[in-house]
Amino acid sequence: MKNIVLTAIVVLGLSTVSAQKKGDVEFGLNIGYNSSSVSDDQSNSDTGSGFNFGGSIDYYFSNAWSIKGKLIYDQKGWDNDLINGPNGNLYRTNINLNYLTVPIMANWHFGNKRNWYLDFGPYFGFLLNAEDTRFGYDITDDFNTNDFGLAVGVGVKIPVSNKFKIFFEFDGQGGFNDIFKNNDYSAVTNSRSSFNVGLNFLMK
Repeated sequence: MKNIVLTAIVVLGLSTVSAQKKGDVEFGLNIGYNSSSVSDDQSNSDTGSGFNFGGSIDYYFSNAWSIKGKLIYDQKGWDNDLINGPNGNLYRTNINLNYLTVPIMANWHFGNKRNWYLDFGPYFGFLLNAEDTRFGYDITDDFNTNDFGLAVGVGVKIPVSNKFKIFFEFDGQGGFNDIFKNNDYSAVTNSRSSFNVGLNFLMK
């Protein structure tokens, strides 16, 4: 019986929380699981995994639209590549790429209480380091320091109070530029998807 009453109170509380309005600013923190790969004109690599964490600022132009900026520590890369070992033989290895990623996104809020959202826009990535996992070689110099492409995402915010929300989000990134410095073949580009969970705070 207590659980039923508690559930009813929570549902009633959530139903009375209003959507954000013009001029509101939300600050967010999130952590997520990444699935990433690279591709060229011919093939895709095996998928690698990692995580991300970051923060966001969301400025509302109305209760339906806002502009969102993010700052994310992003783990990308791929599995089952080949690398020359100390004796000159080839060995299987995974490649880890760590980026600082900055998406700038238009954010459309929809649904009865505007708790769902769809965001999209360009992202800019700055390579922090790159390494293989078998020997721990630092291979950062083989890669371009910048990455850019398109980011998209969809999510839902669950209000806890007028100033605090929990959110769940699925987002993806597709790169446009070659990640390698010296590549005589077709361009190799990043892609990654992630499932994120986080907290939003109304800054007022």
